[in-house]
Amino acid sequence: MHLIVVGLNYRTAPVEIRERFALSDREMPLALQALRQTTGILEGVIVATCNRTEIYAVVDRLHLCGHYIRSFMEQWFGIPRQQFNSHLYMYEDDRAVEHLFRVSCGLDSMIIGETQILGQVRDAFLLSQEHQATGTIFNRLFKQAITLAKRAHSDTSIGENAVSVSYAAVELGKRIFGRFDDKKVMIVGAGKMSELTAQHLHANGAKEVFVVNRTLEKAAELASKFQGIAMTLEQALERLSEMDIVISSTGAERFVITRRHIEEAMLSRKKKPLFLIDIAVPRDIEPSSGDMPNVFLYDIDDLEGIVETNLAKRRKEAEIIEEMIELEQEAYRQWYATLGVSPLIRALQEKAASIHDSTLESLTRKLPELDERQMKVIRKLTKSIVNQIIHDPILRIKELSAEKRSDEAMKLFVQLFELEDEVAQLKAEEKTMVKSRKESSASPVQDVERLLTQLAGALQ
Repeated sequence: MHLIVVGLNYRTAPVEIRERFALSDREMPLALQALRQTTGILEGVIVATCNRTEIYAVVDRLHLCGHYIRSFMEQWFGIPRQQFNSHLYMYEDDRAVEHLFRVSCGLDSMIIGETQILGQVRDAFLLSQEHQATGTIFNRLFKQAITLAKRAHSDTSIGENAVSVSYAAVELGKRIFGRFDDKKVMIVGAGKMSELTAQHLHANGAKEVFVVNRTLEKAAELASKFQGIAMTLEQALERLSEMDIVISSTGAERFVITRRHIEEAMLSRKKKPLFLIDIAVPRDIEPSSGDMPNVFLYDIDDLEGIVETNLAKRRKEAEIIEEMIELEQEAYRQWYATLGVSPLIRALQEKAASIHDSTLESLTRKLPELDERQMKVIRKLTKSIVNQIIHDPILRIKELSAEKRSDEAMKLFVQLFELEDEVAQLKAEEKTMVKSRKESSASPVQDVERLLTQLAGALQ
């Protein structure tokens, strides 16, 4: 078995391609069902966000399954593969594990270290699990990825520094005022940057938000998203003295707020500070306004300097997380290596238990005078002896399973302990389970097929 991830993201595909691979919450269960029924797919998880669509799968054969996953994408999204093949990336086994860990930790995001992707990965996994599209491999791997990402964000400061201009503007305001819930905030302009700024302000507790635009309808449209108040520019200049924070981002060619406007506003503020952030290019607020007492004015260059400094800090923290990812990869490799010997260990344990039971039966026949208490003591002691005898061989085969010649070690293990009959019995039981599950459900039988593959490999 192998791990594979096939996908496209903001680096490999423009938005006009990515949006064609969008999946709504309503569509996702149906897409998972179609993926589960794709040839060669044993387990599957689909991670679909505005910046990426990725299909993670446990497959029986790498190259053919890469073809089948592309066919799934072609059929489900109704897009000829010639239109998206050049935008796809595909990672296998170790690279696929590393990619999932980096995505979950936010190291593969457009904004490095963002935490939203962790919730999206978690939700994608839980949905797949709910619809029985995951099994032993992904139940372990995705839980490990989610736990790692949580630890990466709690043990480092990668998410603590603002790395967008709009968010940096809000962070500057927090440094001066500490809180926004008792402050009046004016946003001049109703474009994308203004909307992002309003989003951050609202998330940080701002309750009185005034949105200003030359066109009142546009201002009202944005204000309605944040329970704000819409105003024209003329109204805003008349009420400037009431505001504590003004963030401006328009497309005007001349100053929207002049020094004279600020001087008039400050006359009635009684030395209360006025915080001005000018994100516009060309600038909206006359630069000399920042020379006035109790007026704090920052422009786009000030904010971009903060953003770049914070990005450098995040990159430094990302190096620490990369080391954490390497350790988690090794932990996963060691766990995965032991999967192949699980059926052999079970076979040895069942053989030892069978010998133990038959020996006790013989003892009961030969010594009928033993009472129940005595038999209980004997049963406990003899079981302890059996467990101690097989303990070291089990540990050793687990260790050998992680080495290069693990297949030979497993074959020798079967021969040394004469486990051929037990392994064959397990194989027959698993075949029965396969038949039963296929009759009761159309979903893949991931765990069973995995065990059968490993059992067959052990006997080859």
